Amino acid sequence: MAELEIEDLPGVGPTTADKLREGGYTTIEGIATASYADLAEAAEIGESTAKKMIREARKMADIGGFKTGTTVLEERKTVRKLKSLVPDFDELLGAALKQNPSPSFMVNSDPERVRSLTRWRSMPSFLRNAGGLNGSCIYIDTENTFRPERIEQMVDGLELDIEVPPIEQFLERIHVAKGYTSDHQMLLVDSARELAGELLESEHPVRLFIVDSLTAHFRAEYSGRGTLSVRQQKLNKHMYDLAKLAEEHNAVVLVTNQVQSNPAVFFGDPTKPVGGNIVGHASKFRMYLRKSKGGKRVAKLVDSPSLPPDGEAAFLVDTTGMKPL
Repeated sequence: MAELEIEDLPGVGPTTADKLREGGYTTIEGIATASYADLAEAAEIGESTAKKMIREARKMADIGGFKTGTTVLEERKTVRKLKSLVPDFDELLGAALKQNPSPSFMVNSDPERVRSLTRWRSMPSFLRNAGGLNGSCIYIDTENTFRPERIEQMVDGLELDIEVPPIEQFLERIHVAKGYTSDHQMLLVDSARELAGELLESEHPVRLFIVDSLTAHFRAEYSGRGTLSVRQQKLNKHMYDLAKLAEEHNAVVLVTNQVQSNPAVFFGDPTKPVGGNIVGHASKFRMYLRKSKGGKRVAKLVDSPSLPPDGEAAFLVDTTGMKPL
């Protein structure tokens, strides 16, 4: 699909192609997974024309048809995985975070507990020989906490049998944008789609999308019960757009989430993730991180489509990133 342009679709000329790209539809896959109404609005065409365009895109992208379980199994054997270099953590996730079709991975915790994990995830995606995918990373920073100095610390701390590229090469492949409001955060997904489309033909296409954190702005802007319905609808749309982004670009989407205290719990851990079922159902892998003694972190797998829940893995987080115990 990397060799196809949206102009290759029947009936799509330069003018329509420009309108589609301005509307965020930069790939055949993006058009194939669009809704009729959204595509018609973006391209300023009728819905019947949009339906024909989507049907052709699905044929070209081989999306939407039925496959046997045997075919799906063979396809999944070719799925590459983004590893962390911490064996216990990777084993907990079935040996690593997968590229699509595992489009979304959510980490529930206080963001301070997971930022080292999140930033570390943006770094090894460049080193294929070290469990990476030789790609770029797009990082949506909603809490103004991304620090390039932290990436430098982790690159300097890598202990590998291969030559590690200079820090400048890592930073050049990390594309960071700050999200100032929930609406701006959602718009940045469109910008991420456009940038990923531009990098699709490059030597290092985008293989990792990060939103850190997912719910901070939504939690601050929609604080009362009366606003809960609107907040959840927006979060649902946001997660849907992120899942489509992963589908279009065959990439991992990693989002961090905040937690809040549940006063109804008198025994055990009273914390629960922000965002409720909307966020939980939209995330294919959910993990809860907590602090332990001696600088350790414990990761608990809460939900997965193919792995047993409640498994745990312990690891260290220091100035050089995640480390096995």
